[in-house]
This record gives sequence, structure tokens and C-alpha cells, in this order.
Amino acid sequence: MTWTAKDIVVKPITAQAANACIKEHHYSGKVVHNSQLHLGVFLGDRLHGAMQFGPSMSKHRSMALVRDTAWNNFIELNRMAFGPALPRNSESRALGVALRLIKKNYPHIEWVLSFADGTQCGDGTIYRAAGFVLTGIKKNSSIIRLPDGSVAAKITYGKGKHILERGGAARAPEGSTNLPGFQLRYVYFLNPAARERLTVPVLPFSAIAEAGAKMYRGKAG
Repeated sequence: MTWTAKDIVVKPITAQAANACIKEHHYSGKVVHNSQLHLGVFLGDRLHGAMQFGPSMSKHRSMALVRDTAWNNFIELNRMAFGPALPRNSESRALGVALRLIKKNYPHIEWVLSFADGTQCGDGTIYRAAGFVLTGIKKNSSIIRLPDGSVAAKITYGKGKHILERGGAARAPEGSTNLPGFQLRYVYFLNPAARERLTVPVLPFSAIAEAGAKMYRGKAG
């Protein structure tokens, strides 16, 4: 049988099932432990992908993106991972279905925040296809490559911008290096009226190339 993106089914799953799927298919191999909503992506009866939503890691800062946002008026897409068996365009279709499910079942949520990792993964092609707007591009200085080739967040080794230089409670291993790249911020408005309260400019997608932030499947370009 030849599957298409229209054959996928998106439905809630347990945190345990979502975590296992994320660890298997996400490039980082890591989950965000404060995720609260876990959606599975199925072909037939087999789970091939997962999306995890939850509170933003920087909640007060994120709330300020949209004026008059209450603490429960937005949610962040923390993790999204899809296995190789899923057909073409499954990512954007699954995300679209997930957004409709959130709008229907959680009407108090007005907007969804997510970040594209233009350091290791991509610049957000899936988000653009799903109707997100681009609201920020910044150089990412929070990721380091360890001597064994693995990648970690600097915050793992303490606090401060210059963690590699002065260390923290647990200093990064000798020989660790900063991993250059970008972080791109996207917002999707479940409530169109909330867009009028956006406190930052909407950037044209052409700004990605102009900033040198283009990346697709881990390849800069």
C-alpha cells in the first residue's frame, strides 16, 4: 500500500510513548520534560511521529510577544519528530491537524510559539508551510559541541554567556567549542485578533537568506 500525507492520523498519546518517539527520531535525542500535550502521528495503527506542547521555557519573556496575553493564553511547540516511514508532506499536514485540535479543545489558547534550530536542523520550512509568521532571527550562542562530538546546551554546565571561558558549577569539558548558527522564532495565531496585539514586527521570509540563516536538514545554505 502506498501511503500519502492524507492517510496520517494525529491523536493524543501518553507522555511515555511521545518521549520514546522523540528520543528515537529527534536529532537531539532529548525531550522537554515540562511538555503537557502529547500528540502522536500514526499510519494505520503504528506510531511514526510525535509533537509535544507545553509552557515556554522563558514564559514571562514569551508572554510579552503578544500584548495582554495571560499565562495560559499561549503554548509552545517544544518538540516535533517524524520517522522516515512517513510520506512526503506529513510534517506540515500533521502540524496543521495539531493546531486545529488545539483550537477546538483548548479555546483559551490564542497563539502557539515555536523555534527553528538553524544551528543543527533547519530554518523552519514546516512552520512557514503551516501558516506561522516569522518574528525573530538571532545568532544562537547557546549550543556547544563536546570533545566526543555530541552536542549540548551551555546551560547544562552552568550560567552565563561565557560559560566556555569561565565555567560554572560543572565546567564544560576541555576542548568544547561553540557551535555557530541561528535560532528563528515563529508564531501561529489560533485567534486572528491576537495578531493585532503582536509587539514585535513580522519579518518577511526573505530575511532568513539575508541574515545568512538558511538551513535545511542540518545543511546551511
